[in-house]
Amino acid sequence: MTLNERLTAYSKLVEQQLLTYIQPEEDKGQGIIYEACRYSAMAGGKRLRPALVLEFCRVCGGDQQAALPFACALEMIHTYSLIHDDLPCMDDDDLRRGKPTNHKVYGEATAVLAGDGLLNLAFETASDPKNTAMVSAETQVQAIRALSRASGMDGMIGGQVLDMAAEETRISLDQLKTLQELKTGALIGVAAQLGCLIGHASEEQMAAALEYARCIGLAFQIQDDILDIEGDAETFGKSIGSDAENGKSTYPSLLGLERCHELVHELSQQAVDALTPFTDAGILPELALSLADRQK
Repeated sequence: MTLNERLTAYSKLVEQQLLTYIQPEEDKGQGIIYEACRYSAMAGGKRLRPALVLEFCRVCGGDQQAALPFACALEMIHTYSLIHDDLPCMDDDDLRRGKPTNHKVYGEATAVLAGDGLLNLAFETASDPKNTAMVSAETQVQAIRALSRASGMDGMIGGQVLDMAAEETRISLDQLKTLQELKTGALIGVAAQLGCLIGHASEEQMAAALEYARCIGLAFQIQDDILDIEGDAETFGKSIGSDAENGKSTYPSLLGLERCHELVHELSQQAVDALTPFTDAGILPELALSLADRQK
């Protein structure tokens, strides 16, 4: 199976499962909040994080069906973060994945609640025994704790706080790396970690997976910064130039575009090199290299 074929298969699998989760058990008149959640959760996107969960589980010899609820929970958290990131009090973006952002369609208050709802539903999904019967209680607790930490104040939320504080302020390269390791890298890292936990990876494989995730997470963010300058808004799926407009320090602003292009390729190769503990790394090497040339 080619990279695109496997990613498409993962995307379909996750989207089908997400639709079953983002439904009310009973319609009590609150249907609009589920609609708002589905609007953003089903808006497409690369589904990179759930794909990493499923592929790392697979290459570790685990059962992907066991990993699927955790992959969906992670995608819910990622989607909630995008809804909140687009709000007027944060980045104030009008477009996401080529469509009006959630608050532009449903209003700011409903968008806030949709994000909150997806965050709660993520942990409901990951803790529901009906969804996780194939996973031991110990592994389930480890996975939930990892997911909580990566999305919390020492992970993604902490990164968002640093991101807001850095607006209109020149920060150092080390400060920017810390910001992005938390805001973007934490969820990519936990995707690899979840797949390895559920696939019963060795310590060596877990360490390799986390290094792979660190490299592609940084490459992904640098490429995002490049696309905010060089990208096409229709292809990229969101407004171009928002980083400069908001006065943000970015990798191109600190290192220059030429060095950023080089770094993306270097990091992608480092990610590939990290995978040696896996007998068959599946699509992971090609996936890392594909991030260096992505346009959206």
